[in-house]
Amino acid sequence: MDSTAQPLLHLAPGQAAIVADVQAPEETRTRMLELGFLPGTPVQLVRFAPLGDPVEIRLRGYNLTLRRHEVEYIQVLPHA
Repeated sequence: MDSTAQPLLHLAPGQAAIVADVQAPEETRTRMLELGFLPGTPVQLVRFAPLGDPVEIRLRGYNLTLRRHEVEYIQVLPHA
């Protein structure tokens, strides 16, 4: 993983980035990869729910809602 990578949760709503890695237990990691969180994939944090959970993400042309603890595993590189 690149040293400048940060958790996807650190992005501001509307901010885009590139997936760097998924650092999760094997079962969760496999699920995230199947959902499309592959290294090099553009991703955008759309918004947080009013209480901060769940989190809406735009990935590969669709919006996806995940629990905050799942999103913590996704490491991203800020979009240049």
